[in-house]
Amino acid sequence: MPNMSPKKNEMPSQAPDVRNKNFQEVALGYSEAQAVDEAARCLQCKHKPCVAGCPVNINIPGFIKKITEKDYEGAYQVIGETSSLPAVCGRVCPQESQCEKFCVRGIKNEPVGIGRLERFAADFHFAQPDIEVVKPEPNGHKVAVVGSGPAGLTCAGDLAKLGYDVTIFEALHLAGGVLVYGIPEFRLPKAIVQKEIDTLEKLGVKIIRNVVVGRSISIQELMNEEGFEAIFVGSGAGLPNFRGIPGENFNGVYSANEFLTRVNLMKSYRVDSTTPIVHSKRVAVIGGGNVAMDAARCAKRLGAEEVSIVYRRSEDEIPARHEEVEHAKEEGIVFRLLSNPTEILGNEKRFVTGMKVIKMGLGEPDDSGRRRPIEIPGSEYILEIDTVIFAIGTSPNPLIKMTTEGLETHKWGGIIINEETGETSVPGVFAGGDAVTGAATVILAMGAGKTAAAGMDAYIKAKSA
Repeated sequence: MPNMSPKKNEMPSQAPDVRNKNFQEVALGYSEAQAVDEAARCLQCKHKPCVAGCPVNINIPGFIKKITEKDYEGAYQVIGETSSLPAVCGRVCPQESQCEKFCVRGIKNEPVGIGRLERFAADFHFAQPDIEVVKPEPNGHKVAVVGSGPAGLTCAGDLAKLGYDVTIFEALHLAGGVLVYGIPEFRLPKAIVQKEIDTLEKLGVKIIRNVVVGRSISIQELMNEEGFEAIFVGSGAGLPNFRGIPGENFNGVYSANEFLTRVNLMKSYRVDSTTPIVHSKRVAVIGGGNVAMDAARCAKRLGAEEVSIVYRRSEDEIPARHEEVEHAKEEGIVFRLLSNPTEILGNEKRFVTGMKVIKMGLGEPDDSGRRRPIEIPGSEYILEIDTVIFAIGTSPNPLIKMTTEGLETHKWGGIIINEETGETSVPGVFAGGDAVTGAATVILAMGAGKTAAAGMDAYIKAKSA
């Protein structure tokens, strides 16, 4: 019998006044009983509207049914048919705007907790000893993937399952891309990311670290000298954006990219860190997306007395996930909405001492569909701070564009592709994820990786015919 409870099972989590002082995972995951009870809320709709909302087309009713039968490994295997990163997606996917948005139970009540159940199945799988991964039969073809973020890992996983000899080239010393340098430990433990990567390596995927494609080696050299028949570029969007206001070069001004990389990848929050971040007292984070929430919550955990989100629109327009906004509020983050910085102030040693902020009103919707922020004359005030973190988006690094002859890009830097196949203007070179769209979500990058993998498979088969 279906469980007709109008509400999801609550996700157990650390108490706010405890978790805002540590970097351990906030959400603790469902117990077996909670998972089975939540799975019973699924009506097993024949037309599966939730699947249509998933960028990687997971058979959602299929894996949930396995959980109701207490076949948790079976649930993981169903997810794994189309997703290479279930433990990651169960934690960071914006399910509320994708699969859960279309859940029939959500029409009158709360939708089924699809993401929470995906996490449960993945965590059960990885808790088992001696996990066996069946390596596919080689098909004799060799492909390369540039970048080991969610797009690259997904593309590599799909191609490896088809028997391709896959090599990933990663610029950093650790694989995972934004999953390791961008998303904090308290949202996505790095041990979880490593387990997903270990699974891909067991499939035969090779990862070569500390290689900057476009500098260490070019795309043409990979194809012409190393013999790769097709290449996927999933190099992400790591070039930070700034506002262009006075004072952005003062000491104490960070991009969210740098700040989060130092916290997440270099573990600057540890007492014994060799790359510490100066511990601030009053921090302002500019922006309203998930990255802004991550930066603010990290700053709080590093001991800041006050951390403010400074965002030029109202809460209704905040692009961050509702869950992340609520977690930030619970942890004591101050939201200074309808506010926009106009100048960063500093002392004679060029250290930040404050920020001029002007209050905003909202006009008609702009191209994004959100109401356009408008300055209110005479409303400027000074916010006393010692650190500013800009979290207003990132752009693709131009290095690959600059070193790859014939590669067409948009004016803002994104690689132009065939939307159906992922192929670029250079034959045999495919792309996807943030390198194409600019900063977006993990699951959209994964969807792009799947599209490109299918396109590369078709391209190589056509050439070999």
